[in-house]
Amino acid sequence: MQLARAENVTGYIIAPDPGAARLTRAVEGRDQNGDLIQISVVEERPLTIFLNAQEIVTAMTIGDYPEYLALGFLRNQGMLLVDDEITGVDYDDDLEIVVVRTARQTSYEEKLKKKTRTSGCAVGTVFGDMMEGLEDVSLPAVSVRTSWLYDLASQINRTPSLYLEAGAIHGTVLCREDRPLVYMEDVGRHNAVDKIAGWMMSEKETAEDKILYTTGRLTSEMVIKTAMMGIPVLASRSGFTAWGVEIAREVGLTLIGRMRGQRFVCLAGEDRLVRDVDPSTIRVEDKKHRRKSAGE
Repeated sequence: MQLARAENVTGYIIAPDPGAARLTRAVEGRDQNGDLIQISVVEERPLTIFLNAQEIVTAMTIGDYPEYLALGFLRNQGMLLVDDEITGVDYDDDLEIVVVRTARQTSYEEKLKKKTRTSGCAVGTVFGDMMEGLEDVSLPAVSVRTSWLYDLASQINRTPSLYLEAGAIHGTVLCREDRPLVYMEDVGRHNAVDKIAGWMMSEKETAEDKILYTTGRLTSEMVIKTAMMGIPVLASRSGFTAWGVEIAREVGLTLIGRMRGQRFVCLAGEDRLVRDVDPSTIRVEDKKHRRKSAGE
């Protein structure tokens, strides 16, 4: 599988690679003054995911980490079980397909008949009942220091990324305490979190001691995926949807949004927070490190 470059991203296991040739394309245009300019724009590529012999979905993606995306998508859809034996994950770059093979025979014809288009960018899709599987979710009663949240936001906002190179993209970061570990980007935040889920599944990484940070909105889909992954804390610099908050409260997920500089808002799972730092001592966020959502 593809590995990210490590310069200027000390501490990451996987970090963004904004210089990767296949992820952006140089396009010429003219600015407001009519002057000729050249900018980098994000690529979109179709990726068709198969589970054994069954075609499941074609996703629009930037094209990196296709194996992780396929594994994570299938896991978050409930099509891969925790105890499934994965016998192969094969990616064909020419055909733009990933085939995930399991020892268990699978068939999801009925599940695929019911599709829900989610509110995710690049239009996410959930097959079957969106709430399926949540009744068995039990998230651990861990503590989360607010100093970790401030440190994570500062580190992540300063990490060289495809967003800073070309924009039009979302990021999701798997973290432990105040350390960001795996940083994935994609045109849809649902793709980015699926890549995280796929990496965790592939590496057999535990979830109970993790925080998931996203640059996108805290929607029902993001809350459901985070809970299904077993991660107890979801944080974002963006805002909330009402259904996202409702589901987070039902499953006991700590939901933190509008994280900008000294500020954040917790709308679910506040009992996990340990307020170990005075917000007034936190440095105000520099304008050059603010994403578009900071204006909310």
